[in-house]
Amino acid sequence: MATGSPRRARAARRSGSAAASAAGTPKPQTAPPDTPSASLESVRRRIDAVDERIQELLSERARLAQLVGISKHREGRLVDFYRPEREAEVLRRVKERNKGPLRDEELLRLFREIMSACLAQQEPLKVAFLGPEGTFTQTAVLAHFGHSVRALPLPSVDEVFREVESGSVDFGVVAIENSTEGMVINTLDRFLTSPVKICGEVELRIHQHLMGRMGSLREVERVCSHQQALAQCRGWLDEHLPDAERVPVASNAEGARRARDEKGSAAIAGQTAAEVYGLAVLASEIEDRADNTTRFFVLGRKLLAPSGNDRTTLLLSVGHTDAPGALFRLLEPLARHRVSMTRIESRPSQRRKWDYVFFIDIEGHAEDRHVARALAALKKRASLVRVLGSYPRAVT
Repeated sequence: MATGSPRRARAARRSGSAAASAAGTPKPQTAPPDTPSASLESVRRRIDAVDERIQELLSERARLAQLVGISKHREGRLVDFYRPEREAEVLRRVKERNKGPLRDEELLRLFREIMSACLAQQEPLKVAFLGPEGTFTQTAVLAHFGHSVRALPLPSVDEVFREVESGSVDFGVVAIENSTEGMVINTLDRFLTSPVKICGEVELRIHQHLMGRMGSLREVERVCSHQQALAQCRGWLDEHLPDAERVPVASNAEGARRARDEKGSAAIAGQTAAEVYGLAVLASEIEDRADNTTRFFVLGRKLLAPSGNDRTTLLLSVGHTDAPGALFRLLEPLARHRVSMTRIESRPSQRRKWDYVFFIDIEGHAEDRHVARALAALKKRASLVRVLGSYPRAVT
């Protein structure tokens, strides 16, 4: 017994090893609930459930938007579904509710696209802009209206105004001023004769890039761009391309088209233009000021109701603008009724030489009580008082 016991023990061990080998490599087992992989899988399942709820809510929102459209159609209005003042209220509430981790601008972009897609169920908005494709104005259209609109490029600002006036498009978008170079004069002057109304504003951070088909800056013979873009990059051009010809063109995208087609031509434009025209970016963010921003007007055919946080643009004049105190007489009612003025610009009136009109931006809506009182006082002393628009301030 004593000599047999060790042999039996060794035999038992060999038998166990053989059995394990016969079984092969054990199959992977599901990780216990407290392991990292199990925790990740649980989070993914929760994400899937949240996605389902989001999709259900989006479908519900779209159905409600359909009901709004049906209601308006029964009232006899065909394409009157877009309400800029209502949209501004929605976006402001989005910012107020936001507790993170998403940034305000990310949530605003998401909700703009949601509203754009819901609205497009009825009839996609037609929005004209200064083309060709790839301009900053096109970027402003998509930033304001979302991607579910029909964005129509036109060759000039004049044509954008005319298409809105005629009703061929629902809205237009035009640049009005840049934080570095000031007013866009041809846009401003168009308001002297056009009946269009300002329905909104867009503020767009502008990054300018030098682009072309050449391999280095040494090959750049000329730089083509809108004169505003050339001016915004004047310092960089003076330092890096002092001998290159600067060629003003109708738009940055037109400059990019020339850079694609002409040997030795480069362009200053946005990243979108480089992608559209197949150009290499030779230098990035060459604007002279880090806070370079352009403001755009949304053009429509009627005045809007108050949104609660509005701005009003006025066109004013007096009989003789060269008379002593003429400008004071126009501004005094604003001060007296505590209306804040944020911008003033003078332009030739086109009535006679050395006669001027004034474009003025004020805080508030024309229907606000203190603004209405100031406007009533203005009408008693001005030869011209036109409300070009009362519109929601840009939500950024």
